[in-house]
Formats: sequence, structure tokens, C-alpha cells
Amino acid sequence: MTLEDTIDAIDWSAVRSQLLETGVGETGRILSVRDCRALRAAYGRSDLFRKKIVMARHGFGAGEYQYFKNPLPPIVEVIRRRCHERLAPLANEMAELLNTPRRWPETLEELSALCAEAGQASPTPLLLRYGPGDYNCLHQDIYGEIAFPLQLAIQLSDPMTEFEGGAFVAVENRPRMQSRATAVSPAIGAGVVFATREKPRRGAKGWSRSTLRHGVSTVTRGERYTLGVIFHDAA
Repeated sequence: MTLEDTIDAIDWSAVRSQLLETGVGETGRILSVRDCRALRAAYGRSDLFRKKIVMARHGFGAGEYQYFKNPLPPIVEVIRRRCHERLAPLANEMAELLNTPRRWPETLEELSALCAEAGQASPTPLLLRYGPGDYNCLHQDIYGEIAFPLQLAIQLSDPMTEFEGGAFVAVENRPRMQSRATAVSPAIGAGVVFATREKPRRGAKGWSRSTLRHGVSTVTRGERYTLGVIFHDAA
């Protein structure tokens, strides 16, 4: 089975339902353990990346991450392109529920063209690395005017054997209600799709808008690596 076939076989209907409920949807396994280890090993190759961020220097948390440069590694490119194709219809459904005028193109190439027109031409997929005591503060990945409403994180380390703590956390700020937190710990190779900035919320009077921020709880043991797949480019 190819990587494209694996992505197509995800229960996207279940992902949709979870996203509309909490803003977070679990995909199940996307990458093999072998592919996860290969991506982790790539973290030490400076030739693959355009920028490195040490979180503590910017108040983002503790840990670090690196943005890939173009051309993206083939496996990252396939994930980004194919998952965008599957998520674009959901992004447009969310836009309708939120009464937002923008509609999202079917292909990643068209989305990249929109970003380029807005002065956003730098690739945004990244690898994140956390060690003991590291964490990621709640945030949103907004890099300019164009921000695709969904993104993906794939677990590259085994939470059963390679690290402890380090759950993916999303907090939904609901109007006139207390905030709701969702925490998940995907298996190695499994993904989490989540709302980039806001999501529709069903209420007694129909659909309303709530905002979402995401982060990572403190890693207490070992190392945690993640592949972050953001579909819009950065300025």
C-alpha cells in the first residue's frame, strides 16, 4: 500500500465528526515506524531546513523546532499534498457553517498560489523536538493573511516506550462558556488533525464560532519528535 493509499483509507468521516465536536480529529497510523525513525534522523541534517527556533528564546515554551526548506522531503510533500486534498472539502464546509466568505481551493498548488499572492512564499512543514521538561505553550500557527483552517501533526516517537508526558493539547474558547480542553497521545506514526484558528460549534440556536489554540504538555521522560504539517505558507 502506498502512502497515498494509506491517507485515502483514513476514516475521514470520523475525523470530521471529531473536529466539529472538539476541534481535534485522530487519523490513526499514517507512517510506519521505519518512516518515523527516518524523519527523526533527518532532524540533524541542517541542509534540509530553512530556520531553527529555540522556543525558550521567544517565550514559546521549551524545546525546539525546524522549518523544512523547499523542496520538501518526498514523504512530507506527499503527506501535505494528499491530506490537503482530503481536508479541503471539510475546510469549505467549516467556512459555510461559520458564514465565512472565503472558499479554499481543491489542490495544494492553488493554495500555494494564493499564499504567494499574499506575500507568503516560505514553506511551513516542520519537525519538533522535545526533551525532559520541554513543552509548547498554547498558540496558533498564523503566518499571514492566508491561513488554511486545518493542520496536521504526526507523532514520530513511541509514547509507550520512548517518552512520557507530552500530550497534544487543544483548548477551545467558547463564547459565554468556560473553555474546553482536549488532550490526546497518538501512537507512533499516527496523526492528529486540528483547527488552526477557529471552529464551528453547534448550539441550541444553530452554529456559532469558537477559537482554538494548541500546544504540548510537559515531557517528563525521553524525547518526543513530531512532524507538523501546515498547509499555508509563511511570509
